Amino acid sequence: MSVWRLVVKEIRHRKLNFVLSVLSVLVAVATLVGALTLLDAYGRRTGLELKKLEDDYRKITIKLGFNVLVLPRDQNLAEVYADDYASKTMPESYVKKLSDASVMTINHLLPILQQKLKWPERERTVILVGTRGEIPILHRDSKNPIITAVQPGTMIVGYELHRSMKLEVGDKVKLLGRDFTVARCHEERGSKDDISIWIDLAEAQEMLGKKGLINAIMALSCHCEGARLAGIRGEIEKILPDTQVIEFASQAITRAETRSRAARHAHEAQAGREAFAAVLVPVVILGCAVWIAVLAFHNVRDRKVEIGVLRALGMHARGVLGVFLARAVLTGLAGAAVGYVVGFLAGTLFGGPAAARLDPLLLMLVIVLAPVLAAVASWIPALVASQQDPALVLREE
Repeated sequence: MSVWRLVVKEIRHRKLNFVLSVLSVLVAVATLVGALTLLDAYGRRTGLELKKLEDDYRKITIKLGFNVLVLPRDQNLAEVYADDYASKTMPESYVKKLSDASVMTINHLLPILQQKLKWPERERTVILVGTRGEIPILHRDSKNPIITAVQPGTMIVGYELHRSMKLEVGDKVKLLGRDFTVARCHEERGSKDDISIWIDLAEAQEMLGKKGLINAIMALSCHCEGARLAGIRGEIEKILPDTQVIEFASQAITRAETRSRAARHAHEAQAGREAFAAVLVPVVILGCAVWIAVLAFHNVRDRKVEIGVLRALGMHARGVLGVFLARAVLTGLAGAAVGYVVGFLAGTLFGGPAAARLDPLLLMLVIVLAPVLAAVASWIPALVASQQDPALVLREE
């Protein structure tokens, strides 16, 4: 009689023991697959949430504004702090040169020309700011601008100016003898912006008699791997040697720390997920192996007489060993197949749409490893059964 035929007869004769063995594998596999399916869904869902969180942090820090200011080398900083603008100028082409150099530590290059002056038509002191669209960094993905370009013939008015002069969007005004339309009115910012007027850079250069000139380049330092705030100054001044760089430290540090926090959240979430899986998998596998071994020992004890008869009829020890191991393999296959389906369905049910993703690699591993685990767990009981002396077993009975 073949080994597989004996295995089938043994399963029919002791259905309960076989069902319990399959059930143990089923529970172990279902628990493992369900947990890994949930963890995978959680990981993908958390990844999307953390990506959104990091993007939100990026948008929040961008609202802090520019944190790097490039000025002419001969500009007296005390004058800048006192008058709110630089009196010295530099070529507008500098911003293009800086852009083409692909400085990796900064984004959002914005050339400006600003000057405090008397608005003769309104008899108000204002800060006139000429600006244009931000210059993209060469070979870098374009970023959403912090400040949008001002269209020629229009102006953007600070809070204190439009409030006190009752200016509204669409109003026609004159500035230094030139006609402008109010395109936007800023909300209160509590800074010099409240008395500032923004117009197109080319128009400002023409009105101030400084064609092709600017007095500052504003930029935003990025928080990239290897980017050091202290190194930005040296990198820019190497490209534009006749300039000087001011960093607004509080804004730069806040930006860096905020982006770092988002990165830490992502790392900690991933580490926690991996740690949980590292504990769960061994515990489930060990529990399954112990339970299968216990059931196998019970099966050997209950079948002592049958084993003795088979040995007395001439079956070799390796034949007896083969019967028990073959039974363990069938147990593992049956438990793995059903357990994977149950675990996947449970994971999908509790994990939502994000968990509904079949993992062929996990299925293959379960189908292969569950029978191997069952055979290993049954090895010692099977070996004990194969080594029994038929004469002693039959004499005891």
